[in-house]
Amino acid sequence: MALRLGSIVETLGGELRGNAELVIEGLCSLECAQSQHLSFLSHPKYQSQLASSKAGCIIVSPQFEEAAMARGSCIVTEQPYLYFARATQVWKQSLHRPARALIHPSAVIDAEAVVHSTARIGALCVLERGAVIGAHTELKSRVTVGEDCRIGARCIIHSGVVIGADGFGFAPNEGAWEKIEQLGAVDIGDDVEIGANTCIDRGALQNTVIENGVKLDNLIQIGHNVRVGQHTAMAGCVGVAGSATIGAHCTLGGGAIVLGHLTLADGVNISAATVVTRSIHRPGHYTGMFPIDENAAWEKNAASLKQLASLRDRIRALESQLKTFNH
Repeated sequence: MALRLGSIVETLGGELRGNAELVIEGLCSLECAQSQHLSFLSHPKYQSQLASSKAGCIIVSPQFEEAAMARGSCIVTEQPYLYFARATQVWKQSLHRPARALIHPSAVIDAEAVVHSTARIGALCVLERGAVIGAHTELKSRVTVGEDCRIGARCIIHSGVVIGADGFGFAPNEGAWEKIEQLGAVDIGDDVEIGANTCIDRGALQNTVIENGVKLDNLIQIGHNVRVGQHTAMAGCVGVAGSATIGAHCTLGGGAIVLGHLTLADGVNISAATVVTRSIHRPGHYTGMFPIDENAAWEKNAASLKQLASLRDRIRALESQLKTFNH
């Protein structure tokens, strides 16, 4: 397929500098783009690739307009990355594919489940009793939605997602474990996207809640009774333990862990591989990881870290002695 550069700008706005009749046949990164491609510069650290890029047109911010025009056509906009995201949406909508059934014949849907007439249910999906699927929501193949779990409107649930499995709840009983029945469900808001093979457990008593606009990557574990605030985003392999509360507009980098019963305020950003061991009540960027090193050096540093508490006590004792001496 192909789109005129001018038609893209007519749809998305921005200031076109160059040939509106240029035919765009695809979207591509700066380093790989050719003359038929539309690309973008979203961060100054990649500006070295701008002059050498062979892209037919590049989306840039006003500060790079002059440099972009020196090499060819460009679209100038305040938010190039957002513009590129919307260009991908236009591109996908322009792909002509034959219509398909809204509900795949292999899907298993309980008679007491409720599926909106505009929702799409993919191959081998399972919707258990009382499940509710909102308008224009799409479940890709092999999604399982457990009893009484609700998914709002315009959501995208990717392959292999399990919503509403039992939370991990057991009571100790004379050296064995007694199951705690999970009596809650999962409540997912509107405009949520959930990546492949992510699991969201049902609540033990109250529901697990994923608010509007949340974006979850692949292979994420959300424990029972967790609440995730609106427009929060989590990268792959994040784990959130039971009864944690994540605020709105937070980000969690890949592999980050949030321990149970903790609270993260709105606007908290957690770096990849960080283990959150205490509640965070102020917005900001938080990191907690031990840098990689050669193993021998790492072991020495790790051994030193184990002595920090005693070293602290020794320093305090020395400071106390100095104060006494100075007096």
